Amino acid sequence: MRSFISEDDIEQAILKRLQTKELNYDVLICDSDPAHKEDLNDGTNRRDKKQCVLPEILKSSLYRLNPNIDKKYIDEQLCELCSDFTGKDIVATNYKFYNQIRNGIKINIRKKDKDDFDFIKLIDFEHPENNTFTAVSQMWIQGKVYWRRPDIILFVNGLPLVFIELKNATVKVEEAYNKNLKDYLNDIPNLFAFNQICVLSNGLETRMGAFNATFDYFFEWLKVKNEKEKINRKALQEIENANDSSIKFLIDGLFNKKSLIDYIENFILFENQTTKIIAKNHQFLGVNNLMESVYNRTELQGKLGVFWHTQGSGKSFSMVMFARKVKRKIEGNFTFLIITDREDLDTQIHKNFVRTEVIGQKEECQPKDSKQLREFLQTNKSFIFTLIHKFVYPKGKKYPVLTTRDDIIVLVDEAHRTQYKDLAENMRTALPNANFIAFTGTPLLGAKRLTNQWFGNYVSEYNFAQSVEDGSTVPLFYSRRVPEVGLKNNFLDDDVVEIIEDENLNEEEARILENSSSRILEVIKREDRLDKIAKDIAHHFPRRGFLGKGMVVSVDKYTAVKMYDKVQHYWAEEKKAIVAERNNATTKEKRDELTKILDYMNNVEMAVIVSEEADEEQKFQKQGLDITTHRKKMNAITTEGQDIEDRFKAPNDPLQLVFVCAMWLTGFDVKNLSTLYLDKPMKGHTLMQAIARANRVYPGKSCGIIVDYVNVFKYMKKALSEYAIGDDESTMPAKDINQLINQIDETIDTADQFLKELDIDVGEILEDQEIFDKLDDLRSAYNTIIENDNDKNKFKVILNTLMNLYEASKPEIFEKGWENDKFRALAYLHGLFFNLIDDEKIARARLRMAQVLDNSVISNSDNSEQYQYKIHEGKIIDISKIDVEELKKEIKSSKYKAVEINDLREHIEKALEQMLAKNCTRRKFSERYKGIIDQYNAGGSENEDYYEKLAELIEDMKKETQRPILEGLSEEELEVYDLLIADKRLTKAEEQKVKLAAKNLYKKLTENKKKLFVVDWYKDDKPLAYVRSEVSKSLDSDLPEAYDKDSFNVKVDLLVKHFMDMSVQGYGWVAH
Repeated sequence: MRSFISEDDIEQAILKRLQTKELNYDVLICDSDPAHKEDLNDGTNRRDKKQCVLPEILKSSLYRLNPNIDKKYIDEQLCELCSDFTGKDIVATNYKFYNQIRNGIKINIRKKDKDDFDFIKLIDFEHPENNTFTAVSQMWIQGKVYWRRPDIILFVNGLPLVFIELKNATVKVEEAYNKNLKDYLNDIPNLFAFNQICVLSNGLETRMGAFNATFDYFFEWLKVKNEKEKINRKALQEIENANDSSIKFLIDGLFNKKSLIDYIENFILFENQTTKIIAKNHQFLGVNNLMESVYNRTELQGKLGVFWHTQGSGKSFSMVMFARKVKRKIEGNFTFLIITDREDLDTQIHKNFVRTEVIGQKEECQPKDSKQLREFLQTNKSFIFTLIHKFVYPKGKKYPVLTTRDDIIVLVDEAHRTQYKDLAENMRTALPNANFIAFTGTPLLGAKRLTNQWFGNYVSEYNFAQSVEDGSTVPLFYSRRVPEVGLKNNFLDDDVVEIIEDENLNEEEARILENSSSRILEVIKREDRLDKIAKDIAHHFPRRGFLGKGMVVSVDKYTAVKMYDKVQHYWAEEKKAIVAERNNATTKEKRDELTKILDYMNNVEMAVIVSEEADEEQKFQKQGLDITTHRKKMNAITTEGQDIEDRFKAPNDPLQLVFVCAMWLTGFDVKNLSTLYLDKPMKGHTLMQAIARANRVYPGKSCGIIVDYVNVFKYMKKALSEYAIGDDESTMPAKDINQLINQIDETIDTADQFLKELDIDVGEILEDQEIFDKLDDLRSAYNTIIENDNDKNKFKVILNTLMNLYEASKPEIFEKGWENDKFRALAYLHGLFFNLIDDEKIARARLRMAQVLDNSVISNSDNSEQYQYKIHEGKIIDISKIDVEELKKEIKSSKYKAVEINDLREHIEKALEQMLAKNCTRRKFSERYKGIIDQYNAGGSENEDYYEKLAELIEDMKKETQRPILEGLSEEELEVYDLLIADKRLTKAEEQKVKLAAKNLYKKLTENKKKLFVVDWYKDDKPLAYVRSEVSKSLDSDLPEAYDKDSFNVKVDLLVKHFMDMSVQGYGWVAH
């Protein structure tokens, strides 16, 4: 059994590694003692604890990096970089600062008596060693409500670029995301204004991601220098020393100075200025491999290599990162020619470059025809996007040489489809000295890995199995739902496979297909068989657990339309059957379940997606089918400007199920597509391309389901042996759905073991014969679990995993008759955790607590005029109305104390938030509350002591809410008064003078509010100085002699800064 590894062990190992000669970081270890959190002498040289930059290091770094810029300009920017960004849109702020980090801060200057401009460098990207790298551990940061202390922050030139949160080895990494990162984002958003990377680790598992990504998009980094390195995941799970933890790979691979600077400069994108995309391990290594090929392009004779990254692993963004890095880092006037073979792929790739701002929205770079393509290629355009088909030329004529430039880089997407015909020859004739790269999700020549004559060697490989192991894509499970057609092994030769891939067959292709496999197609398209499949889809699709989007793949266009019609018919029949079943249901639970399915079915919209061709109406009419309504829908644009692609990609759009035969099977990314109904014979790369539609990562989607109606998975083993060998040599990332059900059993065992550690034996509970006793025991178990926050959060992660797997396995899990006695008990606990079930006794306990607290809740409207400060959401809590003695009595007598305490804590937290919004000096109450909770969670106090301390806190909060009345001040005046008397020893008479000063100051400021607090007054020196002057004049008239010159100036600065903070957060002192 491996040793216990604490988060402190991991932290020390990280700091030790960062201090080595190879990495050479400066390390600062702050005092983690909460008693010293307000001490400014912590080594960071911050002027206050809200700051998240290291101001002195930032200042000296900017002076050093910008020797030719007058320091006064740098000092102006330092003020902005050291500002408080609380209350601002943190994503927009992060986007702004990333661009400044990457490109410098543009400033207006005077040079030789003329207006000019320059750029202040924040990072030296050309010379990484010229930057200052600092690792700071346990740095206290003052938040809006709570103080927070991140484990480790990595600073470059004083800017906090990397956030590291650690957990001990027994805690799942997801808990660090759910509990810590989310809390930090809420409490200390300042920290994330400059953040580029967030790291979460428990030693055994380390994940990194963007600060605003969901946990599903956090990924591993386990390869240091070379993508050929083998990963031993089993060994990582059995480590005994923190120095061997998984985070060492990330530190050595990414946090060495050269790699970190490279990553920040070239491997971070923003899509539409809001979605932050940071490169994964395979993208970073793969793109840098390609960069080496560009440097060596003369020796490689323009064959820069094959970039094989499996579908769904971010290949198109790797293309963007590569092009952007070449343009920035290699001298020359490069042109990038991006080649695809389909309109939809061309549009999608072009959109990626536009949305990430690599090219402009209006930049003319998509030639409309062959003639314009030839014109474009004779210019110096930076980017050209085109179809291979636009290299067409009259037969019998030789394609002309368009340019002999050697700085053209041709990026060919899905090269296996575009490189073996005359069009490719024309392209190479036109561009004899160009450099060629193949981007593909499937290898060009199968398992032999032969050097491709067009592109050279494989420059980067990242296959299907590796992406599943890394979590870049979700695993796939397949289900055989209808008896196979009875087709013989190897029933399709390669010629026929290529023909079936295409939707629009010419006469020769149709003849070959008819002669080769007429019997096969006849069987596949048989009416009774299609009816059986359509009926199954209508039953299966609405009964899935995770209701992602779905795609039905048919053998040809006509069958796709026919299948749509049949599914529509059986969909209506299925709804009738459900209504009848609901009418006969004997339990409310069953009725609710059927109503939920029916509601979903009523909202689902379907569509046919097939390519358009000449005379298609007549062709479909010959088959007894109508394509006109489908074509109209395919071409429709909504009032919001969305086309059919946009609608299908939008998770909440009612368009949920589409019928295709070739379109959208390659290069079409719909993240929440979770089910693929396969009724088209496919092999090799075609099959891999198709099933990858369901492998994208999406919140709540634990896997993709492939429903196989033609038994193509008998060919999957061969395909996967060519395309999907993992680091552990596994060859089956697409597994039978029975293996998914096995994972459910394994997760149940994990939950059972966890509960046994809390002295809860689910087996014993289930042995009880009486159902009411079982429920009572489960309620007690729930009460025990939620007593401790750590136990509660750990168990929530296990329960979520279990329920996600269970949902993903529906409806197959019902059809296979799966049973596990412990599942129902765990599902019941899940329902209690997430308020999904109506448990009478738990509800009664909550009701009793609600009745005690009820008098303290008033509606917003009752108090709307009383306070200047805005309460952002929820009810207003008047803590003074709580009867503390009644509260103590209720807790003492309650059977489910933890349940009631949980509700009480929610109440206290809302009250504290609202108290702080009215008076910032009440922070001591929130810190005291956090101390009580932390002490209890750490086992430092017994239950009775814990309850008593919460009751005492409420009593003191009650007294605090009465202070405005006792002091004869309004809430706003009291806040000013409290700020003025903080850290001062005054006589009673002096206190009265300070009260008068607070009243007079508040009155003057509110009377002159429109004049003083103009829009963004705190950003402009002039109005800021005006506010300070008015505060100073008012206090100078009223404050007692106890305030000497120094303390007077300190208080003026304090109040002005407070008014600025409130303005930034939208709490008043803003002109309306």
